[in-house]
Amino acid sequence: MRRMLSTWVSVASVAALLLLLYALVLALIAWRQESLLFYPQVLPATHRISNETDVHDLWTDVPGARLHALHLRRPAPDGLVFFLHGNAGSLDSWFVDLDLYRRANVDLVMLDYRGYGKSSGSITSEAQLMADVRAVWQQVAQHYSPKAGQADEADRASRAGRAGKAGLRRIFVGRSLGSGLAAMLAAEVQPEATILVSPYFSMRALAAEHYPWVPGALLRYPLRTDQALPRVSGNVLLVHGERDTVIPASHTARLQALVPQAAVSIIEGAGHNDLQSFPAYRQQLLQLLRR
Repeated sequence: MRRMLSTWVSVASVAALLLLLYALVLALIAWRQESLLFYPQVLPATHRISNETDVHDLWTDVPGARLHALHLRRPAPDGLVFFLHGNAGSLDSWFVDLDLYRRANVDLVMLDYRGYGKSSGSITSEAQLMADVRAVWQQVAQHYSPKAGQADEADRASRAGRAGKAGLRRIFVGRSLGSGLAAMLAAEVQPEATILVSPYFSMRALAAEHYPWVPGALLRYPLRTDQALPRVSGNVLLVHGERDTVIPASHTARLQALVPQAAVSIIEGAGHNDLQSFPAYRQQLLQLLRR
């Protein structure tokens, strides 16, 4: 009897220790969540990302930080692409392939989130991250509203610094992490087109797949693409790599079930990080931008 009691005490002690370790791990995840989700590349203030004459720096002051973006400006663009990039790197690696946008004759604005590239500050909440994205958009949006083309040429040149065209199209593109942000902004702005590349149903759903032992309520960045996308009224294109293991293509299938009118393009053979190197992806993007 004494031996059995001793065994039970040992089992209870081990269980208590495991529960304590589990609680400590969850506490660490809750405390250090940003370091698990965001992988920024920090750039020196003097670093020059592009020397091309049609690329310009764009700065936006927000509470507690100054955000850096790059602006590709065409002489007489047909529209604007507002691009929200993924969770790693900076504009140094994301602001590339500019000839594709030039061929489509669209302007391109791409920002670095707080702590990325030359943007100062650090990300502390989903609300803050979304507010930053909204602030940069609002800074450039006045020059790209659908009604901008109704003004006379001199007025457009005065406001935008260059001539515009009637019916300037606004196209939101979100890649990976940026796909949820793009969907949420699109639900507010209602651009003419929204392109989500490697999108997730929600960050909470994605976390549940990779870390099923972590309670969903602990996630402070749920990023509910599934709630935002059905409220987007413009054209929607969902693009996914067939072999994506980071965000499986099943997430695009689940989003399409919510938005049946959305076009879907599955790039055969493509994964998560190499999607942009596939000609089929580039051609699909170019066709929609030209459309």
